[in-house]
Amino acid sequence: MDISKPQSFFQDIRSRELHGFRAPKRPYINGLASDFYEIGAIAAEHNGPPMAISFGKTCKNSHIVAMSDEDGYLSLFDTRRKFSASASFQENADKTKVCDWVAHQNAVFDVCWIKDDSQIMTASGDQTIKVWDIQEKKCTAILMGHTGSVKSLCPHPTNPEIIVSGSRDGSFALWDMRCNSSSKNIHGEIAICSTAVVKGAHLFPRAKRLRRGKAASMSITSVLYLKDEVSIATAGAVDSIVKFWDTRSLKNVVTQTSPHLESTEKERRLHGITSLSQDLNGVFISASCMDNRIYLYNVLQLQKGPMQSFSGCRIESFFVKSIISPDAAHILSGSSDGNAYIWQVNKPQEDPVILKSHDGEVTAVDWSHFEVGKMATSSDDFTVRIWNSQNSYCPSTTSPSVIRRRVMAIPGAECRKLLMNESMHTSKDSGNLCPSDDGLDESSSRKPIKMPKISTPQSQKKQSMADSDFIETFEKTPEAALQSPSSVLNPPSSLKRKTIRDYFGVPTLNL
Repeated sequence: MDISKPQSFFQDIRSRELHGFRAPKRPYINGLASDFYEIGAIAAEHNGPPMAISFGKTCKNSHIVAMSDEDGYLSLFDTRRKFSASASFQENADKTKVCDWVAHQNAVFDVCWIKDDSQIMTASGDQTIKVWDIQEKKCTAILMGHTGSVKSLCPHPTNPEIIVSGSRDGSFALWDMRCNSSSKNIHGEIAICSTAVVKGAHLFPRAKRLRRGKAASMSITSVLYLKDEVSIATAGAVDSIVKFWDTRSLKNVVTQTSPHLESTEKERRLHGITSLSQDLNGVFISASCMDNRIYLYNVLQLQKGPMQSFSGCRIESFFVKSIISPDAAHILSGSSDGNAYIWQVNKPQEDPVILKSHDGEVTAVDWSHFEVGKMATSSDDFTVRIWNSQNSYCPSTTSPSVIRRRVMAIPGAECRKLLMNESMHTSKDSGNLCPSDDGLDESSSRKPIKMPKISTPQSQKKQSMADSDFIETFEKTPEAALQSPSSVLNPPSSLKRKTIRDYFGVPTLNL
């Protein structure tokens, strides 16, 4: 299996600034209703049904899907290999299988690709997390410390050595794999302890003991490491509240949100959350709730509650998951009725597309990050089905973000001269509010623009940079500063390490 590192966002910016090429057209899903079709189905070969599925996170491995099952196996399949319509599910599995091995002696509830897909992590019901070298199928480290089944994993957005996990014991933990312990177990695996643990993260302060001495439900069902690199989102089985934590101070919750902001505590406890997901930019978070709805939150407007909700599926168990697409255009969800559902994020009131092929409860689902439109669904019918969209790539369709022009500022007299010329042309064409490019002479439009050579005296440079009004305005409007290329590549200190605490301006909640 080829392993390579995709070109980074900053390398794209550097290349565009140096060479001035047109930005490549971003692939996206065009259309929805009848465009999705099933590529093929893969049989789960072992005794347990699939528990988690995940596509590779790099460009060259985005077609490899990892599947874990209730028997503790981890299997990798190549979804680009041709599926035969006449072949059985087992034959398709044999044909597309890359490798498989026993990862745990218990169910594997979640899998997580890290380090450019060279390693994969598994969270198990045996209360441990294991780190696997994919090429050698060898466990390189084991994370120990939870006292319940580990239900969810999420890596740091930029540092794959840092992981957050959520457990059925009601806690979530932070792990730094650079803090290796000197101790090893009988299999030679390095034991790693957590660097921080928050216990009872979703346990109500007045939670009472149930009969026969059993504690109230407090399982952490999902965790997310947000794109600001310091914030964590958690959700649990006890209520529909999503909590947000600052990893630099985990004593208190930074803020929290719920689909029922004005409801009573008793009403919020009726429905737990089965899964959380975030888009590639980290702007939106989706929460799959046991009230048969999926809620969409804007990270910068959590105090307003969900911005949208999606209904139509049935979420009757905590194994049913949902996930937002990397481009935040669609939401894919499993369902207890044996179907999978797809909604358009910008059209929440429209009926979802229903994918009908499974014969059991559809549980784990996932989108491919680089093969836009490709997705996978798993079910209790012991199959994983691969789907795609016929209109996944739309290179001929022009979108507002397709063409990006580089804007160069012209100071002084030249700027005023150009503005005066533009105003004269505008007054002549005042009757046409939306001028078209169709009438432009193609040859004249391609003529290169000769930029005037303008030199600024050193004293004038110092004077302009020392302008107090400019500096004051810059400091007061960080949002405007974020739009400049210089602030993206090298943001000022006042803009670094922004967290959700800075955006909300709310006092810390003492729970």
